[in-house]
Amino acid sequence: MTSEGTSIDATKPSIARVYDYLLGGKDNYAVDREIGDVFKRDLPGSVAIAFANRSALTRAVAEIATTTEVTQFIDLGSGLPTADNVHQVAQRHTPESRVVYVDIDPQVLVHGRALLEENDRTRVIEADVRDPEAVYNHPETREMIDFDRPVAVVFSAILHHVNDEEDPAAIVRFWRDRVPSGSYFFVSHFRSGNNPETAEAEKVLQQTFGRGRWRTDEEIASLLDGLEILDPGVVAASLWRPTAVDNPWSDGGERELTVWEHLIAAGMARKP
Repeated sequence: MTSEGTSIDATKPSIARVYDYLLGGKDNYAVDREIGDVFKRDLPGSVAIAFANRSALTRAVAEIATTTEVTQFIDLGSGLPTADNVHQVAQRHTPESRVVYVDIDPQVLVHGRALLEENDRTRVIEADVRDPEAVYNHPETREMIDFDRPVAVVFSAILHHVNDEEDPAAIVRFWRDRVPSGSYFFVSHFRSGNNPETAEAEKVLQQTFGRGRWRTDEEIASLLDGLEILDPGVVAASLWRPTAVDNPWSDGGERELTVWEHLIAAGMARKP
């Protein structure tokens, strides 16, 4: 966990900035583009993972905002602001929605706070998702979130950056035990394909960042133990409740996903 005011190091790659580059953003440096280009050049098609993940997140937040009474969101490991951030989607449907973004990357904090300067229902805090106690007890979390009311806890493309020995299930369990019945959990996660593409992508991340763990559907589902996993379960993110915009075949037809689309899964669960 870094300290408040940590400067941005443009000589070391950042997971958030690499992801921003793959999504077509501009908040990245040469060192990030170098890693991103490994995926673009050596693993053509892998950029689909980032887009499939982002689309699934947008659908999940919209669904929570439009079909439940939940108006509080905690986005853990939020990454750099891009189009349709959690607060924009939620507040588009339910203007009173409150959102706390959590990240440890200094550039995320700088850009996030600049974006949200005039939004009094949103906060960006510096904390490590592996230290959920610090997130939970952060003054701005306590200011924005009423833990006596249901909360939506978002783990979008973050738990696969938590290695096994860091116990990602314990992180989810922490939040499960501290939010009331009727709360929702959204998880998206690198999905093991038992193929050369998975092995190579995992190798790139481990060599660069020392983290990045592909898990099976069963392993991902086990992160949500004690919660009711909602239909359609843990599935490829592109197949998680697609709309006609996301998937022209969502009227009942099917299409063949690319190998890359199979490598990011999504699921949503509810605390009974």
